[in-house]
Amino acid sequence: MSDPNAPSPSPSCGLRIGISGWRYPPWRGVFYPEGLAQHRELAYASRAFNTIEINGSFYGLLRPKDYLAWVADTPDDFLFSVKAPRYITHIRRLADPRGPIANFLASGVLALGPKLGPMLWQLPPSLRYEPEVVEDFLALLPHDTDGALTLARDHDPFMAGRTALDVTHRGALHHVMEVRHASFACREFVEQLRRHRVALVVADTAGKWPLIEEPTSDVMYLRLHGDKELYASGYDDEALDAWAERIRVWHAGGQVDDARQVSGLPPLRAVGRLVCCHFDNDIKVRAPFDAARLMKRLGLPSPLSARGDRFDIPGFETRPRKAPVRKRKAPEE
Repeated sequence: MSDPNAPSPSPSCGLRIGISGWRYPPWRGVFYPEGLAQHRELAYASRAFNTIEINGSFYGLLRPKDYLAWVADTPDDFLFSVKAPRYITHIRRLADPRGPIANFLASGVLALGPKLGPMLWQLPPSLRYEPEVVEDFLALLPHDTDGALTLARDHDPFMAGRTALDVTHRGALHHVMEVRHASFACREFVEQLRRHRVALVVADTAGKWPLIEEPTSDVMYLRLHGDKELYASGYDDEALDAWAERIRVWHAGGQVDDARQVSGLPPLRAVGRLVCCHFDNDIKVRAPFDAARLMKRLGLPSPLSARGDRFDIPGFETRPRKAPVRKRKAPEE
């Protein structure tokens, strides 16, 4: 086993700031322009941000056509994160996961190709830390597309006719885990994640669930659910400034001085890290505006207006243009 404290190669390093999901009715007419067709919302949002979490995959297995449609709707340099099925994390609670993971990988997620970013494994608040269960689960996660395809081919028979296994893109895969029970805030869990190169999600949940800032791989993954009211409160200028500073340090491969750590281990450093930050404070339509304001702080291009109250994304006509009204020519006298 290699030294977990040694710098690791950088994975297509970059800063990725975006939103968790994109289909929310309250966003229409606020973030999305009046009249924008629902089927064009992803195309619009992916021109505002360079990453978005796919949440539909959490509620059930999607189909290859879904992923292929989303690839077609987004720019070439876009990155999706994919939320893994709750059947694995919440219903089976990580027990005997090989078959369900194979089904998930076979369902079309690999068809995202180079647009496939980290896979998010969110655990339920009631799930306590059991080292053996977590170890067995982490050991199954593939870290490249070849390993994923090998596992996906062991999918269950009911998946026949709804798989995407003819994948041409080859590359690394990244996994991140979000925990919500206090028992995970321990050294043993952090050591497991380091061994298996799985990132521990930095989750800001208004104090409801653990907020742990321990780099455990060459990816840092943030989910900002609201710092004062879960899923609702926006982030003020001071809060966004603080998150921007932390992201700069993590992106450079370091660790912030006041990190909220639980392991007591020396900081894991890297040559550079991919940092993905998604805003999930969607109830009051804060997520897209907070994400855009953070992008500006990090020097990323953002179509947010100077006043911060609207987005300006060229090329998006929301309604068909009306034909010009021609004035009738007066008859000659």
